Amino acid sequence: MKRPVTSGAETTNPAAPSAPAAPSTPFSATGSVADPAAAPAPGLDGIPRQRPLTVSAEGAHLAAAESVPAAAERAPSTTGSARPLPARLRSVRPWRLFPTPTGTPFTFGYAVVLAVTSVVAEYADPHLVDRVLQASSTDVAHLAQSPVRVLVASALWIAGGLTSAYVIAFLLVLTALERRIGGWRTAGVFLLGHGLATLATEIPVGLSVLVGHLPESSLHRYDYGISFGVAASVGALAGLLRPWLRWTVLAVFGWMVVGDLIAFTDPMTNWGHTMALAIGVATWPLLRRVSSRTTTGTRETPRTARACP
Repeated sequence: MKRPVTSGAETTNPAAPSAPAAPSTPFSATGSVADPAAAPAPGLDGIPRQRPLTVSAEGAHLAAAESVPAAAERAPSTTGSARPLPARLRSVRPWRLFPTPTGTPFTFGYAVVLAVTSVVAEYADPHLVDRVLQASSTDVAHLAQSPVRVLVASALWIAGGLTSAYVIAFLLVLTALERRIGGWRTAGVFLLGHGLATLATEIPVGLSVLVGHLPESSLHRYDYGISFGVAASVGALAGLLRPWLRWTVLAVFGWMVVGDLIAFTDPMTNWGHTMALAIGVATWPLLRRVSSRTTTGTRETPRTARACP
């Protein structure tokens, strides 16, 4: 058996396959040419050396790109509470339910006048207030003498004062109506319901006195307030709402009116509320066209106008 030949620190086994020659130009870990001074000494070839790590530039970029998403997943989320709200929630502005000087000038100015007259009626001399209310009443006697004056004057007072339920209805309903059709048209709807419902209830009283079915004192009964105008505005606004909300508003307000008629405490006034509500409903075709032009600036089809929010 042939013994291996050894020379210094190097051992040569002729039976083992020869190892591949090391590259003549070693590279560093960054892919650049290694420093010749860092190469091993010629007499130390028998000492095992670590294989140099070679990473190309493309591999480094790929590893960095893969590590970024992983680090983002491990990092705690700091923007979870800043998620944007849906478009419907961002468009909700509760303050638009009430009148403002610039957004709804008619409703706002009218509300200020009603607040002043209510304070006067509450704190002024009772005898003075009684005379003013009597002069503002839309009874048959005053309507026969000066109908325009008393129709306007009677709408400056709230029957029941600021605690009346019609105060809240006035603010919410007229504000919503004015934002859809404008101030002048809202004033027209209010005065139309107020005037026509007043005439529809007072003319039968005058005829009944004339034929002897009612005493002559019925010609001077108190009749003032904003309830007829508010009822007409409720009916008009319902036509501009979405179907489910429209019929809900009409059902609730209609139930209140029918309940008052069943109670029969003030039948003439309660019939006036029913007539005013019907007058407001009769304005739907005109107001839907007006609302569609005001909202979009163009004419819309009746189906689109009925779906106007």
